[in-house]
Amino acid sequence: MKESISVRQICFILLAYSAATKLLLYPAHAAAAVGNALIFSALFNLALQTVIIWSVAYMSSRTQLSFFEMLQNTFGKVTARIIYALFALYFVMSAVIPMNEQQLLVHDSFYDTMPSLVIFMPFFIFSVYAGVKSFKNVGRCADICLPVFLITVTGFLIMSVGEADFTNLAPVLKQPFGKVAGLSLASVFRFSESAFLLMFAGHYKYKKGDAAKLTLSYVAGGLFVIAIMAAFYSLYGVLAPTRSFAISNISVFFPVISFVGRVDLFAVYAFDLVVLFAVVLNIQMAVHCLCKAFDKNWKIVYSLCVNAVLIAITFAFNNHYTVLQKLAGDWFWIPALLFAYVIPVLCWALRRKAR
Repeated sequence: MKESISVRQICFILLAYSAATKLLLYPAHAAAAVGNALIFSALFNLALQTVIIWSVAYMSSRTQLSFFEMLQNTFGKVTARIIYALFALYFVMSAVIPMNEQQLLVHDSFYDTMPSLVIFMPFFIFSVYAGVKSFKNVGRCADICLPVFLITVTGFLIMSVGEADFTNLAPVLKQPFGKVAGLSLASVFRFSESAFLLMFAGHYKYKKGDAAKLTLSYVAGGLFVIAIMAAFYSLYGVLAPTRSFAISNISVFFPVISFVGRVDLFAVYAFDLVVLFAVVLNIQMAVHCLCKAFDKNWKIVYSLCVNAVLIAITFAFNNHYTVLQKLAGDWFWIPALLFAYVIPVLCWALRRKAR
């Protein structure tokens, strides 16, 4: 079956992809919002999303049906198509911020001056191509990306920990609770991987203990994020908000770099490969949902349409990324809360047996 994926590969996605997109602008934004309490806000979001991940994974042990089939059994095919169309819109929206941040990472790390927007256009050629691929191909890409992610992120931690001053994280919980809670709410859209897992339901063969494997994989990815955020703030302290990308800045004080130059940029380049696949996963999910919503397997048409929307957004917000980030922080938590938290929990009320 083309639309099949293994539990191992989903674990890789929950570990590598979920962490990669959080290690772009999120650490700097969190530092600007709550200072040295940034890891506590991230820990709260991680814990909450972990519960939802476990809920969806455990639900998969109680049925062999996909999410679409459960909706169809409960509400009928028309309602199921409408809900999948809404999920397609959600995944398109979810691609906007990581796509924009990935564009900025490339510009910040590999160019001395801001390059033309045309430099980023090849992304959409790859995105259109990736959008037509099946879940089986998604899983194979995850197999490749996991070792790249582990090697690069571990390397960043090794290069930073020797120069970090972890006293910058003290005193603990100095920031007002309201500010930490506000950051957690604004960051909900960054912790929404349960929507992916919901789409994968019924497309993998569940075995005993798989719910624990999936949940622990997501926790492991989250702990990598916490570790990078802690190292980032320990290095820069109150100056952390001025350093846009934690992943490309925490290694600059590594002693070897003084002698051989920015060899860490090779690791940044490899890490960006993982980010690329993490971003296009949203596009692949949107195309999958559109195929279900319209009951037509016109993947190339849907992929072109999705990417056309993203291209329009890219041009509209070119050189206005702060406006886009503020818009996301103010409003994106609403659809994320609905599609990645409320609906996965409500799925327990669906009919999970085939008629």
